[in-house]
Amino acid sequence: MAGRIDTKHYAAVDIGASSGRVLMGWVEDGKMAYEEVYRFDNAQVLRDGHSCWDIEGLYEHVVRGLAAAREKTGIVPQSIAIDTWGVDFVLLDENDQMIGDAVAYRDGRTDGIFEVADKIMDPAELYARTGIQRQPFNTAYQLLALKREHPEQLEAARTFLMVPDYLVWRLTGAKTNEYTNASTTGLLDARACTWDQGVLDAFGIPASIFLAPTMPGAVAGGLLPEVAKAVGYDAPVVLCASHDTGSAYLSVPARDEHAAYLSSGTWSLLGCELPEPVCGEAAREQNFTNEGGYQRRYRFLKNIMGLWMNQSVRREVNGVDYVEGKTANKAMLDHQIGFGELIQMTQDAEPFAAYVDVDDERFLAPDSMFEEIRSACADAGQIVPETIGEVMRTVYCSLTSSYARAVAGLAELTDRDYTSLNIVGGGCQDNYLNQMTADACGIPVFAGPIEGTCIGNFVVQMIRDGVFADLVDARACIARSFDIRRFDPQH
Repeated sequence: MAGRIDTKHYAAVDIGASSGRVLMGWVEDGKMAYEEVYRFDNAQVLRDGHSCWDIEGLYEHVVRGLAAAREKTGIVPQSIAIDTWGVDFVLLDENDQMIGDAVAYRDGRTDGIFEVADKIMDPAELYARTGIQRQPFNTAYQLLALKREHPEQLEAARTFLMVPDYLVWRLTGAKTNEYTNASTTGLLDARACTWDQGVLDAFGIPASIFLAPTMPGAVAGGLLPEVAKAVGYDAPVVLCASHDTGSAYLSVPARDEHAAYLSSGTWSLLGCELPEPVCGEAAREQNFTNEGGYQRRYRFLKNIMGLWMNQSVRREVNGVDYVEGKTANKAMLDHQIGFGELIQMTQDAEPFAAYVDVDDERFLAPDSMFEEIRSACADAGQIVPETIGEVMRTVYCSLTSSYARAVAGLAELTDRDYTSLNIVGGGCQDNYLNQMTADACGIPVFAGPIEGTCIGNFVVQMIRDGVFADLVDARACIARSFDIRRFDPQH
């Protein structure tokens, strides 16, 4: 239930790669609370041979969700903010019409792009300038792929908007390039926090389509009249840290600078907050990234495949297309297997252990995650998992091993010892993973809050509105508002 009607409420639109939701948040009696008022699926669609986002469908759900915020609580929010994933974008022409489709980052159009891009600019120089990890789905590579496939689209473009920028524009009519999301493109000067002209020139991307990055906390504007009519009220739209990891990191109730952060969901983003970027060769070799954060903090982190592998295995074993797996658990596939059952199968498979590189591109979008994991084990000369539980044990062992390497790399690159790992996001609910992570990293794990991204979204709105004095004040409130569970290394 929402808070008292005389308490200030704020609307957070939080959209991930598989679903989105609208929540109302408030502070009452010194504690933060929230209520989900609307939820929707975010399914990719196939258009012209590419996997794309249904961007108009997302906008329609945002409007419905904002209407539901008032309808379900009887309260008009003080403000609204939107966060989504990074790297993906929309192009507008001179008449503000969308050009082409909003192609999704898992689409194969960037296959083989490194060979093309590396001839244009040395990867070491690109990293030294932008500080962004080498991933085939980076916006810089997507734009390069678009230029090769549809040069006419880039030529016709007049405005570049990332996904949350586009939704903000549709709500308010204001065009912005919010900083934290812009930082994920691989096109932003890491130190100046402006578009890097040298990179744009080298890749042949017109600088004129970009807007000067706007820092989170700014107000884009009120709702357009037709939008206000559809939702039943008007409210200012605030730019939060619109990259979901940027918002999630704000929700970490860290105790001191020796706490490492892990935003755990489809992706695992493991790192820390720093006042300056780390763009040296050692950081590049370990593929750490410097993403922009609230108040020009830097999220120095490692992007790890995360729970995508778990989610893919679960979808596969529950789907009609699963025909290849030679598994002793085949008889169980006549009903929907939940994550709880998968974890039990994983425990039953102990002490089976095999390891794959979770960051290998082969796991980004395989036809069969189950078979890709088995194949990777065979290719590496390891024992090949047969049952669902053994496949899941391989995922858990591999993921926590990657976490341990990332914590060690973080300590080396920042010259700082990390005495705890703070996990936020949906993945922090997996106690089996939390305990394995504590054991692998050799440090205590603090799990929670679960809804880290939406909480961070609220934080920016609330600081702007004076509910919190600053981020320290907000994090203190988060620490006393939500259940934070501790997991100590057991061996």
